[in-house]
Amino acid sequence: MFDISLGGSQSTRRNFLRVGGLGAMSLPMLLRAEAAQAKEKVPLKKVGGARAKSVILVYLGGGMTHHDTFDPKPDAAEEIRGKYKVIPTNVTGLSISEKLPLMAKQMDKLSLVRSGAHNNDHHETATNWVMSGRFGSPFGDYPAIGAIAAHEFGFTGTIPPYVSVPRNPSFTWELGKSAFLGGRYESFRAGDPNEKGFKVQDLSAAEPMSVKKIERRESLLKAVDGLAKKVNGNDQIATYDEFHQRASQMILSSEARKAFAIDEENAKLRDRYGRTTAGQSCLLARRLVEAGTRFVTVNYGGWDHHNKIFDHLEKKLPEFDAAISTLIADLADRGTLDETLVVVMGEFGRGPKINKEAGRDHWGQAASMLFAGAGVKKGFVLGKTDKQGGTVTQRPVAPADVCFTILDALGVNPRKELRTPDGRPIEALDLGESVKELFV
Repeated sequence: MFDISLGGSQSTRRNFLRVGGLGAMSLPMLLRAEAAQAKEKVPLKKVGGARAKSVILVYLGGGMTHHDTFDPKPDAAEEIRGKYKVIPTNVTGLSISEKLPLMAKQMDKLSLVRSGAHNNDHHETATNWVMSGRFGSPFGDYPAIGAIAAHEFGFTGTIPPYVSVPRNPSFTWELGKSAFLGGRYESFRAGDPNEKGFKVQDLSAAEPMSVKKIERRESLLKAVDGLAKKVNGNDQIATYDEFHQRASQMILSSEARKAFAIDEENAKLRDRYGRTTAGQSCLLARRLVEAGTRFVTVNYGGWDHHNKIFDHLEKKLPEFDAAISTLIADLADRGTLDETLVVVMGEFGRGPKINKEAGRDHWGQAASMLFAGAGVKKGFVLGKTDKQGGTVTQRPVAPADVCFTILDALGVNPRKELRTPDGRPIEALDLGESVKELFV
């Protein structure tokens, strides 16, 4: 159902009108993107031309350990290097953790950055920083780059421009949101594609929906419109006609339904990705970008291992290994990696020294990231950390640099002035530069 607030600026309480059968609020909020886009018609200003048609951001919420994955320190003391040995990859001279044998075979398709750094160890603050490129409060003062992409591109057909799987990254509350851009640019939340009988709420009616049944509701919606005209200053109501139209189109659209129909995929390929939330989310992300979604965030959390880290990694790393390696290989096999920028990162790395609880703590001073596709160099390593993996010693890459690089790859001007609801101009990014070394 749609929940529509009738409480505008003149109201002191929130009232809701529920119109059954067309989906949840996540859809109409996102659908405002098109309404605003139609009004603004702001032309895109490209910086160096677009390299990527779409972006898949795999977000490792909690902060994945770099020591035990892509920046091992085999010659360090045991309390630094951890329990895992290293294995060679298909890139000469590059070794990674023995727990990533599938990734070892895909390293020739991507770039590894070992020098992510920002010196902030707080989950929420760091998450909003790395996802928006601007430092602010833990509550998200600035829009995530996915929301900026939605703002710039809007809808194409009936495919949402910005999708989160299962939802926006979260630690204690939902992060990576649209901030002052407003609910119209929030991500479309897809839910967990690994659930049995997975259905997207906004594309699944509560009862069988035919064109005739939807048309019958037009009379009710016209009544809503009449009421809406009596409510002044309520943007949500004022543009509800357009939201309803788009919602109806999505429900009836074979294009939208097919994009989310992960059960149509070959069972063996689904097995390769892994029958996990992470694996199936990566597969759904691939389907979505092929259908026309511009920005997909795969929320892959569970990396905050303050205690018994190796017990946790015994499960997490094989899951990661299958999901990410298959995503890269699948995109390459299908010929879509060249137009899709894949970025894998968390909010920070983990501490160099194993703590008394047999875990690793937050560490904003160093982290590893992966980049692939859209002209990214293959088999390339950028940056270094010291012998203990605690400090970046070569080519630090800041959150603003990562976000600048992603927006630039999409052909969106990272310095573009966005507008707050009161008309105040704010640059998408006030700092940063493209990490040019990553591209051919």
